[in-house]
Amino acid sequence: MPVFDNTLNADGALIVGAGLAGLFCALKLAPRPVTVLASKPLGAGASSVWAQGGIAAAVGKGDSPHAHAIDTGIAGAGIVDMQVAELVAAEAAARIEDLARWGTPFDRGPDGGYVLSREAAHSHKRVVRVSGDRAGAEIMAAIIEMVRKTPSIRVVEGITAAELARADGRVVGVFGRKLGDRYGEPVLVRARAIVLAAGGLGGLYAVTTNPPGIRGHAMGMAARAGAVIGDPEFVQFHPTAILTDRDPAPLATEALRGEGAILINDLGERFMLKVHKDAELAPRDVVARANFREIQAGRKVFLDTRQALGTRILSEFPTVADYCRAAGIDPVAEPIPVTPAAHYHMGGVKVDETGRSSLPGLWVCGEASCTGLHGANRLASNSLLEATVYAARIADDISGLEPVRHPLSPFEGIAWDEQKGEAVEERLRNLDAVKNLRQVMSDHVGVERSAEGLRTALRRIAEIEDLAQGVTLSFLNMTSSATLVAAAALRRTESRGGHYRTDFPETDDVNWHAHTQMTLDEALEIRKASSEW
Repeated sequence: MPVFDNTLNADGALIVGAGLAGLFCALKLAPRPVTVLASKPLGAGASSVWAQGGIAAAVGKGDSPHAHAIDTGIAGAGIVDMQVAELVAAEAAARIEDLARWGTPFDRGPDGGYVLSREAAHSHKRVVRVSGDRAGAEIMAAIIEMVRKTPSIRVVEGITAAELARADGRVVGVFGRKLGDRYGEPVLVRARAIVLAAGGLGGLYAVTTNPPGIRGHAMGMAARAGAVIGDPEFVQFHPTAILTDRDPAPLATEALRGEGAILINDLGERFMLKVHKDAELAPRDVVARANFREIQAGRKVFLDTRQALGTRILSEFPTVADYCRAAGIDPVAEPIPVTPAAHYHMGGVKVDETGRSSLPGLWVCGEASCTGLHGANRLASNSLLEATVYAARIADDISGLEPVRHPLSPFEGIAWDEQKGEAVEERLRNLDAVKNLRQVMSDHVGVERSAEGLRTALRRIAEIEDLAQGVTLSFLNMTSSATLVAAAALRRTESRGGHYRTDFPETDDVNWHAHTQMTLDEALEIRKASSEW
């Protein structure tokens, strides 16, 4: 790879991450120059591709952005920033039109209007979908094609960002390595504006629906640079990951329950009727805990689509049908075995209404950010919406900056080596330190938590980090994110949304009706105190 003094200069903004948030931002910045840093080929390894349900938008009859915002607030368990919710809901229709204009083949009815689905905790059918359950894949395919046609966007594949570069009190670039080059000299990629859009942290857990590389790297990287982190304790566990031996676990979209699918245990009992007035359409945290408790009690949990969908599941939800077929399950004739799995992080790098973090020069969008929209529990299908809305806002904000134009360093010669990339992912999956960290998070910082378990987790994270010294900066980003989640969960002595404490099962609106704001230094102090406990 031709490198001048191991420093590359991005002309205009540098976007780290090539999921929906990053690529949408790049397109919104056009025709201004932008460089997108992607560790893999576009479309590979991004959570956006795996999204099944669709994008929430109040575009149907009788619906309104205000109703959408109210539903968002209710699902978020009292700490949603309602001003943010109203603004995001109001921009939803415009962002859907952007995606349609760029080629997304949204499902449409005979009148040309969008076909809408209803998902849990929505008061209306308002989830705009593509090919039933292929929203993420189809949206990303259209976006990627548009990116490749846009001459102002330069995509650099094969570099993994590991650390933010700072100078004169601001972020000025990122340090990265060629994928698989564990011991080579780091490469510094400089830019006037850095947009971090590198995903969430679901892969920190042993059972997750997230792609293998989504393990808290973005939040950990920003936290290690001193960024303020918002709401790290709030992790959403999807109630219906398909129970197989696959890692990650395939997902049975919530839209199935929106179409009438029910949850039963191995005794044939429809247990959600006793848990919540909305039964299977209760907020995700409620359904996930109910499933978790059935499993803890020694029972098995199944998603039964037979009566509600029958053979329609094969045509209307082809992704789920394919997952089932691969696992030897016939969803037309038998119920689908399911389990809760780490799915989405409501927390992340704290940003303002323009997507700016607490670090000058750093903007953050997508699941890596915490905007205040999701509160303690994300409303279904609000994630892709938030990604597009904040990507557009960041593009507007950056467009107002005077770009610094550097002489361009050539990026030719950096390419994804599929064989080497797969070997690296397999090594990381099987690395004892990574496996141990993921198991600790599932065992002690999962669907249900307690002070004892969280202190155990913090001690174990410290031990794993010490034993793995010198592994990679990427692993340090993982342990930093894990520490923030566990420390914030220990500090929040109540239950709210995706955060449930068995020793503090009630919601405490007197002391905890607020967002968490925490730095890594604060989290490490809590970790140190837990080690001394």
